[in-house]
Amino acid sequence: MERAMLGVSLRDQIRNEEIRRRTRVTDIAQRVAKLKWQWAGHIAQRTDGLWGLKVLECRPRTGKRT
Repeated sequence: MERAMLGVSLRDQIRNEEIRRRTRVTDIAQRVAKLKWQWAGHIAQRTDGLWGLKVLECRPRTGKRT
């Protein structure tokens, strides 16, 4: 979509970083990771014992299920 905004094709061999710099659009993977950490920080401050904090502190089992 960003390439279409600039009228650039893959044959022009312009890197994605350069295209994002030109369009001033943030990388979606970086945005999602940032929002995930913000949510985790928000949930970590809770003291009412709701499921969000329990999920955040969850330790998965190791070994085989029997």
